[in-house]
Amino acid sequence: MVFIARQEPFDCDHCGEHIEPLTNGSYRNHCPKCLWSKHVDKDGPGDRKSECLALMKPTGVDHRKKKGWMIVHLCTKCGKEIPNITACDDDLTVLKS
Repeated sequence: MVFIARQEPFDCDHCGEHIEPLTNGSYRNHCPKCLWSKHVDKDGPGDRKSECLALMKPTGVDHRKKKGWMIVHLCTKCGKEIPNITACDDDLTVLKS
């Protein structure tokens, strides 16, 4: 799996929030307000090869020894589950509601 670094602003398709890229050298693939993501990658982070393009619901958090806290996203169309590293400004309280 190859990681393709992308720093792109986007508008969240779930809540409509305009999201700017992180400035701390990290990469963002989900909305920090509602935590929803979009199924755009197929084989690895940043490849943008997925034909699914459905929204991905945040279903929980997981802790990985080498990557730290991760948000688990579930694709609302194809059911693929993808963990994503949390960002410093993520509102993790939305997972409790």
